[in-house]
Formats: sequence, structure tokens, C-alpha cells
Amino acid sequence: MGIPRFFSTPKPKQFNYIPRYYDEQKEALEERIREIEMEMGVNKGEAYRPRIRRGQMSNYFRRKQKRVQKQSNIRLVIIILFLLLISYFLFFY
Repeated sequence: MGIPRFFSTPKPKQFNYIPRYYDEQKEALEERIREIEMEMGVNKGEAYRPRIRRGQMSNYFRRKQKRVQKQSNIRLVIIILFLLLISYFLFFY
């Protein structure tokens, strides 16, 4: 049995996290090289063709944001109309 430690704190846990990053210029250069090789007929086997084109995800989020904002505006108009209807019945009936 050991002596209890009252004044020492345990060491923090360490993780082996290696951050990943995306280099847009390198990606564009590699895609351009692949396109030129395909045009010239150089074939190193089946080349990978990504189905997602550049900018699709940003357009998706932009469209989603517009749709959510439109739904919010419609909901706000319905609530205002409902409150106006209730106030009309309270004051005039």
C-alpha cells in the first residue's frame, strides 16, 4: 500500500492526434494533371473520377440556409396573423 498523495496532481492524458488538412491548390493541380493525361491518352489504369464537383457542398448549405429562412418567415407570418385574429375577436366581439 502506498502513501496517499494530497498535494500532487495526476498527469494529463496524452493523445496521438495528427491533424489533417485540405490543400485546395494541390487538389486542383492533381485534377488538372489527370484531365490532361486523359486528353493525351496516357492511361495509368482506371482513374478515379469524383462524383462530387467543386462547390456542390457550399451550394447545398447555401440552399439549405435559404430554405430554413423561408420556412421561418412563413412561420412568423402565420403567428402574426393568428395573433391579429385573436386580438380582433377580443376587441370587437
